[in-house]
Amino acid sequence: MILSSPGNVAFEFFGLPIYFYGIIMACAVLAGVFVAFWAWKKYYTQDSMILDLAPWLIITGIFGARVYYCLLNFHYYAEHLNEIFNVRQGGLSIHGMFLACLVFLIIFARCKKISLWKLSAPMLLGVSIAQSIGRWGNFFNSEAFGKPFDGFLKLYIAPQYRPPEFADCEYFHPAFLWESLLDLAIFVVLFLIMKKTNGKNPLFITSLYFFMYSVVRILIESIRTDSIFYVFNLPVATVVSIAIMFISLSGILYSVILCRSSLHNE
Repeated sequence: MILSSPGNVAFEFFGLPIYFYGIIMACAVLAGVFVAFWAWKKYYTQDSMILDLAPWLIITGIFGARVYYCLLNFHYYAEHLNEIFNVRQGGLSIHGMFLACLVFLIIFARCKKISLWKLSAPMLLGVSIAQSIGRWGNFFNSEAFGKPFDGFLKLYIAPQYRPPEFADCEYFHPAFLWESLLDLAIFVVLFLIMKKTNGKNPLFITSLYFFMYSVVRILIESIRTDSIFYVFNLPVATVVSIAIMFISLSGILYSVILCRSSLHNE
């Protein structure tokens, strides 16, 4: 089976191209907000705090994701300053989004005197489904694909999008699809755990998300060809994911200890 992008432009609106990437990202955000709001109301409280926070987090996340991406491509954007704000064709980093939103949520949680973990758990449930949907934007942009691959399910990449070292290769790993499916699996796992525990121990849910996503990102980075910055001969996304994986593992262990201690006291 061969996958092939029909192009990155969905249609034109008064001469302005409307990109599939933007449409898909909008759908991903809406789905993520809906799921986060549903989980917040079902397991934590009936207020609309998640909906009130959503626009600010979206703006903060896009800002952080773009700044992080541009910093990793500093030499290019230093010479093309006019393209820094052009996000319609891609160029967002999930780790930049995480960092910016984390800082925002820490400040918000302290100001409102609310648990950071109760905010993050339903939001990350929404993020996982949003990521699964959003990865399809990479398909239409012919980006974030893997190494040359000629298996049963492969992705055709047009010559103009191929890395120079693989200019003669036609088919590649559909890395976007693998990550989309794995993100969907993360969503299912978190959903089932949240349902089984009735939303209790949100620190565990938060930590588990970051652990699972870090593992997924490490696996996907091992087959991608477009890594843009390396540390110790590893893509920076892999290095960051390894660090997050160990931090989140500590959070999982700590949350399990707290849960057992609470049950023992009862």
